[in-house]
Amino acid sequence: MRRYFIYLGYNGRNYNGWQTQPNGVTVQQTLEEALATFLRKPVPIVGAGRTDAGVHARMMVAHFDWEEEIEDLAFLADKLNRILPKDIAIYRIVPVRADAHARFDATSRTYKYYLTDQKNPFNQDWTYRTYVALDFDAMNAACAILFDYIDFTSFSKLHTDAKTNNCRILQAGWAREGDVWVFTIRADRFLRNMVRAIVGTLLEVGRKRMTLDGFRRVIEAKDRCQAGTSVPGHALFLVDVSYPEELFIDRKQVDEICG
Repeated sequence: MRRYFIYLGYNGRNYNGWQTQPNGVTVQQTLEEALATFLRKPVPIVGAGRTDAGVHARMMVAHFDWEEEIEDLAFLADKLNRILPKDIAIYRIVPVRADAHARFDATSRTYKYYLTDQKNPFNQDWTYRTYVALDFDAMNAACAILFDYIDFTSFSKLHTDAKTNNCRILQAGWAREGDVWVFTIRADRFLRNMVRAIVGTLLEVGRKRMTLDGFRRVIEAKDRCQAGTSVPGHALFLVDVSYPEELFIDRKQVDEICG
């Protein structure tokens, strides 16, 4: 069996998240159906993570196995793009080691959340609009507190199948891009609903409803009820997934993917 990584992006607006489920159309299901159509047999895929309903991905990675070497991967990617709906796009398909795993071998994942206080008909589907002034200096000070902890139970969806709520946050902060504020967070792993819960709690700090000490107490409480309300998913994007170079077979592709 040969293993391949698929690099893809999608607009999550019409999907009930990434992972296949019985009560709604998902990105994983749609991609598996496209593979089965072209390869003429069921082909299970495994994603780097699970995005919630309505959440987008500029860069998602998934792996699949095939019984023999696929010689023209660019041709396969083109054919899949013709089969897939317009809101899912395959960027590239690359061969990897037989034991490479899209989820477990990822060293980090990066999300961005887009916030604005301006009415703009051209980005309303991709940003979350706020109607009160926010203190972004205080919100960035709260972001710095995240680095002091590894247990983020307070920002996790309840009753998940996660074996641990420990995560190592590598980057977190707000930056202005035009008339939009962008929250960027990178970590070795994320819990269900974690980014949206963190952003919702940071907004409490920005609105002066929560102090920095209060933000710290929320984390230490390990209680989801203590954190802020999760922000809507339509403004959240998965933008990058990183892997060790040794997983890839083709050196040229390593340079393209890993920089």
